[in-house]
Amino acid sequence: MSRELLDLSPDLLKLRNEGFEIAIRQNYVVITNVPYLNSEMKVDRATLVAKLIVTGDRAGIPDNHVMSFAGSFPYRAKGEKFSNLGGPGAKQILGEGLIVNFQFSQKPASGKYANYYDKFTSYIAIFENEAKVIDSNVTAKTFRIVESEKQDSIFYYPDTNSSRAEINLISNKLRGAKIGIVGLGGTGSYVLDFVAKTPVEEIHLFDADEFLAHNAFRSPGAPTREELNAKQLKVLYFRDIYSKMRNNIMAHEEKISEKNISKLDLLDFVFICIDQGFIKPKIFKRLESLNINFIDVGMGLGVENGAIDGIIRTTASTDLKRNHIYEKKLVSLQDDEDADEYSTNIQIAELNCFNAAMAVIKWKKTLGFYVDTVKDHSILYSIGDNNFHCEDEA
Repeated sequence: MSRELLDLSPDLLKLRNEGFEIAIRQNYVVITNVPYLNSEMKVDRATLVAKLIVTGDRAGIPDNHVMSFAGSFPYRAKGEKFSNLGGPGAKQILGEGLIVNFQFSQKPASGKYANYYDKFTSYIAIFENEAKVIDSNVTAKTFRIVESEKQDSIFYYPDTNSSRAEINLISNKLRGAKIGIVGLGGTGSYVLDFVAKTPVEEIHLFDADEFLAHNAFRSPGAPTREELNAKQLKVLYFRDIYSKMRNNIMAHEEKISEKNISKLDLLDFVFICIDQGFIKPKIFKRLESLNINFIDVGMGLGVENGAIDGIIRTTASTDLKRNHIYEKKLVSLQDDEDADEYSTNIQIAELNCFNAAMAVIKWKKTLGFYVDTVKDHSILYSIGDNNFHCEDEA
């Protein structure tokens, strides 16, 4: 991916062809071996780093005029610091093996760099020209080939969202996980939407129902009439949508039952997004026996005085706490397989999305992506009084 992106981007390719040591790492553009003067007036070598913006299959226009700098603070040949380029900053880890010491801001006369070639050559000239006063032969054009890191990403294009926010290392906490989503109704489909945009290794979808018109009004996206008339199974419909972005989305065209429950055994985390209570005890016990963490979601909605009210529930079970599900009877475990056939089952898109968001946030907390100071395992949101109730701290 990185090599293809470099080859397809005229500005990046020009930098390489002119002899600069350019590579793409952690979704940043990196040029190494840039000469500059250190505090002792000796020529040293720095690394310049800029956030990568991607448009289609090539580098886009840089979104700012800031350049990160790995090295000691650079000086001018007269012994002065580069005061007009910004002050010293704290060491910052942008990604694994990618550490910078300072950030400089040198805005061009036009107010914005047209491309990465202009941006890097402008900054390189600033530092290199001072170094040439001491040694006229120094240059950043070493013509040494630097390979971009191999891309083992599950995405089909770079995750520049994480690099722009400078949270690559935090996002990597989600990498490698195998996630299950049991039920692709309104909430389950939004869970998929959120999880698909994380670097988890695999996503397994379990549902045997067709994607019909009512599903379109409680799920992400906007299907066409033709897509609805095709009556695809939900797992196939959503797999095909999110497989445009990433790989390793596995569609299981079946509901979880006693016969196939073992398919959950190799997962690292499971989101349970189904209404039927009769199968939940079996799923819970199976996952608990294997020490697999999971979250069960649910909504209890009704009409009161001509308006919708109710509770949105997110219940987590982790290796820190599990018995609360049974002790407090947080989840309905009593209905039979056909109990929901004649029920109204009110679902609203924004509430499904909200329920999914709470579940995914809690999942990310279990992995250290978000701060979790209380480690609560039960979250109830009441629509009418706009109140959150969190309990069952670990």
